[in-house]
Amino acid sequence: MDWVTVGNAGNAADAGGRGSVAYTYKIGKYEVTNAQYGVFLNAAAQTDSYGLYNSNMSSLGIARSGSSGSYTYSVTTALANRPVEYVSWYDAARFANWMMNGQGSGSTETGAYTLNGATNGLILANAGAQVYIPTDDEWYKAAYYNAANQTYSRYPNGQNSITTADANYAFSVGSATDVGSYTDDASFYGTFDQGGNVWEFTDAVQDGWLRGRRGGGWNSADGYLHSYLQNYNGDPAQEYSYIGFRLAAVPEPSSMLLTMLAGGVMLIRRKR
Repeated sequence: MDWVTVGNAGNAADAGGRGSVAYTYKIGKYEVTNAQYGVFLNAAAQTDSYGLYNSNMSSLGIARSGSSGSYTYSVTTALANRPVEYVSWYDAARFANWMMNGQGSGSTETGAYTLNGATNGLILANAGAQVYIPTDDEWYKAAYYNAANQTYSRYPNGQNSITTADANYAFSVGSATDVGSYTDDASFYGTFDQGGNVWEFTDAVQDGWLRGRRGGGWNSADGYLHSYLQNYNGDPAQEYSYIGFRLAAVPEPSSMLLTMLAGGVMLIRRKR
């Protein structure tokens, strides 16, 4: 997974009180792709007790074969770099756990989030989480903040205007596109597709259980890409064709690996 560093710790919030983050962190340069999610499925969903695979994925690039207990998953080469779709907030949380636990046979049920079989209800990130679904402020800062002039843009391309030449939205393509396709439209920190392509989960909570999502998708009007728009999934367990995710991490992923190899896990956790 490619990460970018979001520094400038302690930046001021925007006029609406959003985007201030008191620490340096990493965020995915791109949305999690079909290729990455396919590796996850082959490692963690031979039985698929938690519904990590949605049969609608078969038309979008991930196919399943076999029977429960020996499921295998294949990714269509031409669609491998498109963002995974039809994932729930809980699928994203399990992917984060698996990443934090070293991938491979790493647990999906503990780590950043204590799930232990849960597929609904309010789950919050644990103290010490190192790879996780970004907070709303983390996602917002990575998308809209310009540290060079200490301002916020309206759109994640660093500008106060946007067209379909800058991002995949408003049915301009009619489906998701490969991550990073809009090569001239990175955010200040170097992320791609935080506007359009697919909506992305955050850990924001509304009404005690609804989970935040930001950025709009390939089928969204431009207003949904705007910085003022915080949306919430009607049911965080539901899976839709236009919703995916990216992850955040603290400390740096390479530092986490070195620390774990040294025999201990450094429990550094961002403030929430």
